[in-house]
Amino acid sequence: MKARVHARVAPEAVVEAAGLSPAELAALEASGTLTKPLNFAAVAALLGLDAVKLETLAAGWRPAPVETGAWRELRQITTQGNGFSVNCYLIWDEVTREAALFDTGFDPAPVFTLVEREGLHLRHLFITHGHADHVAAVDALRERFPRLRLHTNSKSAPVDQRNRPNDFIHLGSLRITHRDTPGHAEDGVTYVIGNWPEDAPPVAVVGDALFAGSMGKVPGDAAAAREVIQRQILSLPPETLLCPGHGPLTTVAEERAHNPFFPTAKAGRP
Repeated sequence: MKARVHARVAPEAVVEAAGLSPAELAALEASGTLTKPLNFAAVAALLGLDAVKLETLAAGWRPAPVETGAWRELRQITTQGNGFSVNCYLIWDEVTREAALFDTGFDPAPVFTLVEREGLHLRHLFITHGHADHVAAVDALRERFPRLRLHTNSKSAPVDQRNRPNDFIHLGSLRITHRDTPGHAEDGVTYVIGNWPEDAPPVAVVGDALFAGSMGKVPGDAAAAREVIQRQILSLPPETLLCPGHGPLTTVAEERAHNPFFPTAKAGRP
């Protein structure tokens, strides 16, 4: 459904291209489960997708499990609310124990527990976008950590909380920069963390701009959003770890090779 909405294509056109009945298309869009073969080439051409990647995804492709041992000071925290789950991410410097949180999830309790267990000093909160599931625990976090510094692309935020061009933050030896990625949300931003110990690859916290094999729903110009993702995220080194707001971890290489929303992206190059 997301790709059809992005392309502004009526269900009737997809039914004809796919070789499905209206009921079969409705069931497919509701469940994401394919129960009979369809014409992937015709559907992909209609919706602006990559046919081979689309068929691979429909056959059950998922990114290879990421071995996160290279990033010892990175944790994915998943919380539940409103019938779905959302990811936030905690990083820290292994020497100074200074920490930064990326989005909040629904429940701050796992963050509190991890900060206490690891003996961390939570200094920064980076917001990828202002949707409720990503900022639900902001007030609780600020109450617990009154000196917590917020970073956001929201135009309504106080000036001292807004990301500025060419800003970077040092967290001990780690270096955090940002790239604007509007589309799913007007204030969408991706944070890139580099200078990991032992030369581990960069990490990009992408919010809901990009998911494994998909992308966030765009209420406006989906083509422009795709271009932004291609330029700001898929141009990162192939080994870059991608940390989305929902679903599994992935990498730039995996998404270039398998994400059907990006027909021109190929493995090894943006």
